[in-house]
Amino acid sequence: MITKRLGLAAFLAVASVAGSAWAVALSDAAGRYAISKNGSSIRFAIGKVGGGGLNGAFGRFEGTIRIDGGDIGRSRVDLTIFPDSVGTGEGRVDAFLKSDAVFDTTNEQEIVFRSTSVTRTSENTAMIIGSLTARGRTFTEKFQAELQSLNGRQIQFHVSGNVLRSRYQMDVGTPIYSNIVAFDMEFTGRRS
Repeated sequence: MITKRLGLAAFLAVASVAGSAWAVALSDAAGRYAISKNGSSIRFAIGKVGGGGLNGAFGRFEGTIRIDGGDIGRSRVDLTIFPDSVGTGEGRVDAFLKSDAVFDTTNEQEIVFRSTSVTRTSENTAMIIGSLTARGRTFTEKFQAELQSLNGRQIQFHVSGNVLRSRYQMDVGTPIYSNIVAFDMEFTGRRS
């Protein structure tokens, strides 16, 4: 459920574009990108014993990606997720997720991810590692980002990763519901 700064990780992956199938030079991708609501999404899934589980998304988030044209390792991703925007399609479940049992949106309005390192893993992928803060607790998390496209002033990434709910004291329902939250994100950024 910890929507983390995963989205930011995706943007850093763009720097790994040098030599990719799109023949994009790192210098061509360099710059600062604002995450756009259009074309971006943060989805999550939590498995359940016996099948099924919980699927949802966050409707509000913002962030920036800065790609260093000379050194991918100096690139940065910053992402803020607003947990009161969580949605599963079931009002009762959404209310429970916003309660103090999970996100505690009355007292905790943001989940923040700040990258600390970006490492190219292939021609169009990167591993983004950073600090995720939720419910006043901060832990190091990692996400895999894959560059999907770079077109003029717009860039698009697919980002994925797993987070343990228990680290952030959001593990209500375990072991019936998995402790692992699987994130599946798409980020579209516009160069500013």
